[in-house]
Amino acid sequence: MRIAAVASLVLSLFSAPSFYANPVSASFADTFADPAVIRGLDGYWYSYGTSDPLREGEGKHHRLPIARSGDLVSWEYVGDAFGEDNLPPYAAPETMLWAPDVRYLDGRYVMYFTVTNTAGTPHPWDFSIGVATAPSPTGPWTHQPAPVVPPRPAGDSYWNTIDPAQFTDVDGRKYLYFGGFFGGVWVTELTPDGLKTVGQPTQVAIDNKFEGAYVVRRDGFYYLLASSANCCAGPTTGYSVLAGRATSPRGPFVDREGQPLLASRAGGTPVLDQNGNRWIGVGHHSQLTDLSGQDWMLYHGIDRSDPFLDEPYGINERPMLLDRLDWIDGWPVVRAGAGPSERSKQTPVTRGFVDERFTDPGLPGWRGVDGWAVQDGYVRHSAAGGQATLTARRGVGGDVRAETDLRVATGRSGGLRIGRATAVVSGDELVVSAGGARRTAALPGGAATWRNLAVTVEGRTITAQAGSADRIGSPEAMVRLDSPVPLSGAFGLVADGQADFDNVSVARLYTPVTRPAPVPRPGRLLDGDEFDGRGSGWQWVREDAAARVADGVLRWPVQGSDLVGTANTASVLLRTPPEGDYIVETKVTLDLGEDAVRNYQQAGLVAYVSDDDFARLSQVAIWNTRQVEYGRELPFAGRLSYGGNIVGPPAKTTWLRLAHRVDPADGEHEFRAGSSRDGKTWTWGGVWTFPKDTAPRIGLVAHGGAQPAVDAEFDYVRVYQGR
Repeated sequence: MRIAAVASLVLSLFSAPSFYANPVSASFADTFADPAVIRGLDGYWYSYGTSDPLREGEGKHHRLPIARSGDLVSWEYVGDAFGEDNLPPYAAPETMLWAPDVRYLDGRYVMYFTVTNTAGTPHPWDFSIGVATAPSPTGPWTHQPAPVVPPRPAGDSYWNTIDPAQFTDVDGRKYLYFGGFFGGVWVTELTPDGLKTVGQPTQVAIDNKFEGAYVVRRDGFYYLLASSANCCAGPTTGYSVLAGRATSPRGPFVDREGQPLLASRAGGTPVLDQNGNRWIGVGHHSQLTDLSGQDWMLYHGIDRSDPFLDEPYGINERPMLLDRLDWIDGWPVVRAGAGPSERSKQTPVTRGFVDERFTDPGLPGWRGVDGWAVQDGYVRHSAAGGQATLTARRGVGGDVRAETDLRVATGRSGGLRIGRATAVVSGDELVVSAGGARRTAALPGGAATWRNLAVTVEGRTITAQAGSADRIGSPEAMVRLDSPVPLSGAFGLVADGQADFDNVSVARLYTPVTRPAPVPRPGRLLDGDEFDGRGSGWQWVREDAAARVADGVLRWPVQGSDLVGTANTASVLLRTPPEGDYIVETKVTLDLGEDAVRNYQQAGLVAYVSDDDFARLSQVAIWNTRQVEYGRELPFAGRLSYGGNIVGPPAKTTWLRLAHRVDPADGEHEFRAGSSRDGKTWTWGGVWTFPKDTAPRIGLVAHGGAQPAVDAEFDYVRVYQGR
């Protein structure tokens, strides 16, 4: 890396803020959707966005814009990946480039992206996955002559071959995940250079529910995180992130309750949902780990008070947000489940108490400098010098995380020393030694190139992991050793033969969050109807004479009508809720079968102000899937806007809850959705809000399509005090 760039980076790190506000892209863009992130070898973080204008009123699309940051909080625009006339050779002239994913693979940067229109096919939306390479994070990028994944015909149309995400496994095999609502999410193996596919792809998530996949490996599991619902419905965008995990990169992926992501009643454990603040439609993310070991998520969201870039119903304004990603009971969740932040006092750790970018050839702050030389922003131990240690003048103790970018010549070794322990890359092995104890793990081979080596000390346990220098992929090798000697003392770089080191740091180890954020819990019973013939307090909007109470249930034939849009022909059964915080719950049986298309038969709860202002929580048939959708319709800019948020997977009998609270800051009504397959284990999803001056009633709906005929059976409606 060049000295001037390093000096600029160091200055930016010393001025890192003690808090940040979302969106973190505000300094350079009003919208920056589908953000990908890597760390470059120059020590900066880089983010890449979908092709949109960056600012309101600009009117010109940037072709995969690039931003740079030294602290992950303050970002600057540094150009576009491609110029106005620089399209892949196989792209049609009107092509848009979407959803980039960038990795550092075998000594170069590789970018994957969606190509919306591929030349030589008869359909205008014949998506493919493009690929380009570059020597640096900002380019220059060179297109490959053919897409890595070509268009995939589906009758007279094409499957959604979109949203690529690359992943390298511990055996060195490279994979590419791609796909979306029309066609599902797939994985294919790549050639070692990452530029072509190998063999046949495998479907890993059902169509009509997921897109924007991203895969990481942790504690022996492969986690598939993907976005669900509509990315771009303006003020009613309910986009969110769900997860499944597997023991193979090809799946099968299942959620926390064991429900497959490929099932018609598709699983998915919530990772990120809107929480009632300004941010809705939060999703299409990438992930990273800071110097302390804490994971973070970059994603886009929509400000519900400013949902469009320019004119209403034009480009959705989706700026880039940043939040902490926790792992609780083996599952990822943003801010322990609290959802997107507006302002955070916890910032990523991007500078350690040892933090060396090698700007000074005199190596101040280090001892044993003979045989070590600063090259151009990194330090090299020469092959002629033999085994040596470059020791920091500051020792380390306690629980810490140390790391370096490392390039080791063939047949040589290099790594980190902490006290009497070492972790080194030696040939095709990662080796950890301490007090006579030694453990190794295989490390995928290949050309001598930059890797990232991270070493964590927690008590007497040392954990080392090696992976790509972009610092976002899962580790390609990991070793854990319980040391017989204390893990404190001198810190240094150790090399036997030629080895290069850069971006060296030691930071205090993060404290993991292990307790989830509170979720709504029902208190004492306030009101309800057991449908035993004694209930009262109901009011109809367009009474349905076919609905009847018998044998302790309300049987309501699903109507061939709807509330969405201007027709408003569906019936609604309502009651007035209590004041303050409460939870309304129902148990509904709706036999929608599986796999067959039954759009959009549904039944469930509703929070209702009017036919054009409601939030509806239903188990519903969406094409071949069965989902629990939490939809919202409201008037905006002279039109009606509708969008949905996805909660947990339904069963034939599904329990539903709407938890109401009044926001003490602004008086808004917040309704959070929950669902359960057994009435005991609950999955909580997103929040829709109603203005302070409204008085939402609560009730039931059963509509969306009359054929084939099916009854919704409601066992009860109960209203509990909320807490």
